[in-house]
Amino acid sequence: MTAGSTVARADTAPAARAGASAVAATPDRLRYDVTLRGDADGSHWTGRQRVSFRNASDRPLREVFLRLWGNGDDGCGAPGKPSPVRVSKVRGGAPGRLTVGCTALGVTLPKPLARGERTAIALDVSIAVPERNSRFGREGAFRFLGNALPVLAVHDAKGWHLDPYVSTGESFYALASDFRVRLDHPSSLKVPATGRTWTRPGKPGRTITQSVAQRVRDFAWAAGPFRTATETSPAGVRVKSYWSPDTPAAGVRLTRQDGVAAVDRFGREFGRYPYGEIDLVMTSGFGGGMEYPGLVLLGTTEEGGAVVHEVAHQWWYGIVGNDEYNSPWLDESFAQYANARFYGWDTLGCWSEDDWPSDSAALTNSMAYWAAHRDEYHLVYTAGSCALADLERALGADTMARLLKRYAHDHWYGVSTTADFKKAAQSVTDKDLGPFWKQHRIR
Repeated sequence: MTAGSTVARADTAPAARAGASAVAATPDRLRYDVTLRGDADGSHWTGRQRVSFRNASDRPLREVFLRLWGNGDDGCGAPGKPSPVRVSKVRGGAPGRLTVGCTALGVTLPKPLARGERTAIALDVSIAVPERNSRFGREGAFRFLGNALPVLAVHDAKGWHLDPYVSTGESFYALASDFRVRLDHPSSLKVPATGRTWTRPGKPGRTITQSVAQRVRDFAWAAGPFRTATETSPAGVRVKSYWSPDTPAAGVRLTRQDGVAAVDRFGREFGRYPYGEIDLVMTSGFGGGMEYPGLVLLGTTEEGGAVVHEVAHQWWYGIVGNDEYNSPWLDESFAQYANARFYGWDTLGCWSEDDWPSDSAALTNSMAYWAAHRDEYHLVYTAGSCALADLERALGADTMARLLKRYAHDHWYGVSTTADFKKAAQSVTDKDLGPFWKQHRIR
């Protein structure tokens, strides 16, 4: 396999040439059972992980791939400094060698898995939080464990998706899965996590945080001496807030207020938030924000932070999934459009053809393009949200609202593509949207 590309195995290439659109994304119906123990300050977690799955494809499944996204920045490490995420003692299959910068591990199954059959693999996991302030990193006494847990890659009509990690945006593509996670940690640490969580006493001086998350695409958590507060939105969503003591109090209040309002508003606009709980994790030095199912990481100043945009991601990538490496606009542009609507920004004339830097720049470019043109990546947010605002004006506000709610419903817990959205938009109007897509470089 070649790093930096979508890899099609030899036994899947013929299908890709002959009706690839009929190939189901697999493995699906995944369930992760995880038990991890954290050290004194949450910097190192070790334990066992099991994932069971089904083959949804007509073709026998001969192997699976684990994505160790936590190794993305550090790759394969260096002498005396190993990769942050390591796996060992794999059971249920024969592991190969790490590839794609040590972010992909192939596991050959004992026998081909036929369509509809289930199996499982299990492995030991060791996670060392890097010393950088990032989605998988740390800030002072606080630890962020985004994309730290190994997850299974997706195989679809294009083959195995083994794209490289990008720090500019996201490379992630996963199917909705169930997680049951048990985190054993010092009682001095609060541990916000994806899913519905509860705690119970562990051994002396330790606490068990348990989480159950259904139909989510990833699992993330944080650890540290957070201050906490819990409230319930008018629509019944439990919003749990965690913040470092040096986070400005005014920013914490504003973030909590906007977070509660956003989860209810987007529930009305796109479909009721299905997970019951969302955690807002705030610190003063985190750069911007980062979304995970049921948990968002937020840099927070006196003016608040990006909570509305990150909450919108619960729908646009979380519930309505997409391949974030190949179609980043499908989550970032949609989340930013929702953000603009929430705050009532004036979007009339906010972008034009003259603002595109080159003929090769397009809203629907992949992260391969944006990673090579980092100074243009803002277009996914600016031009993307403006394009959707222009579409709203072209269709009418009521029609656009119906379109988005129906589009979300039709792809709830699934995976959408640009073609899917264009088809959905065209279905609600008699206008030919071809010129609109061309003008906004939605290809």
